[in-house]
Amino acid sequence: MTAPGDTEFGFELVTCRWAERAWPPDRESTAVPVVAHQLGTQRRRWDTIVVEADPDALDARAAFGERALDSDLLHVVRNAPTGWAWYRDALPDPGYPWRYVRAAVHRADARGVVETRRDGNRIEIRRVAPYPDWVRRIVAIENKPDLSASAARALADQLAHDVTTALADEVWVATAATGATVEPALLEDLPVEAGVLALDFGDASAGDVPEARVAWHPARLDPTSDTSLSAEEKAAKRLEIAERAYGSGWRSYVDTMRPDCRWFELRDRAGAFVPWCAAKARHQTAAECAGSCPEFQPEPPAWRTRGWPIEGGPGKGLKRLLAARRRRRR
Repeated sequence: MTAPGDTEFGFELVTCRWAERAWPPDRESTAVPVVAHQLGTQRRRWDTIVVEADPDALDARAAFGERALDSDLLHVVRNAPTGWAWYRDALPDPGYPWRYVRAAVHRADARGVVETRRDGNRIEIRRVAPYPDWVRRIVAIENKPDLSASAARALADQLAHDVTTALADEVWVATAATGATVEPALLEDLPVEAGVLALDFGDASAGDVPEARVAWHPARLDPTSDTSLSAEEKAAKRLEIAERAYGSGWRSYVDTMRPDCRWFELRDRAGAFVPWCAAKARHQTAAECAGSCPEFQPEPPAWRTRGWPIEGGPGKGLKRLLAARRRRRR
């Protein structure tokens, strides 16, 4: 079947929406899937990240706001004491100058994720709530709607790196189902530890989420083992990735595109809103939807001044729509 949209970008968005509704595909689970798009580390970025969250702990995470906590803020929040204490006594040595910790304490206070007070020249801190252990598992998915031989060769090295590093608990390849008895992805030279997920879209214009079939089950990786990264380093990176997923979600793609262009639209494709360019009459990629696009035209001023008070034009409305859906899913 043909995947929705004209680009791999559209397939990625539909995969994210499917994961939000139907993850996991191969077992029963009480976990809540927190889905994000294009996240990873400096050395590796994945198309889709699924953080399997403990439901109660995820609710407790809400005490720290909707935005992600970076590594410096996590250092403060996770170690803040229940009673007032000088921050240098309360927090473990970070391994870098304390002036950066002091700056993080001020940021944490500004966001309301810790409480602070002054005792002379000293800043004392106290936690607002215990930071919960909300992350059960992290799953990485690479999206290739049409897994050609050349694409498979490039992907094989990336997946082999994922398996060796074991930063995620599982790695998958999501591809469009072909209807063949044996999916072509299974005939490619991919690591046997990587799972293969075939998404059947049927009518690509329909609003229904695609059905998924596990063509190959993934191996369970061990993030607690020492690999090219120590188990301690991986634990820290995994929590940072999970926090970024919590803060951004997958609908944040609109923040890097130009919804303020008069040609920018969103169209329902297999249950996900996928960007559509009316000027080009097709789904555009995230990279080409920029101010440098020759078809870019800002919204007419009249579009942005309707109503009182001024709330912006259609582009602002699309951002609000996706932000509201992100909050609701979180």
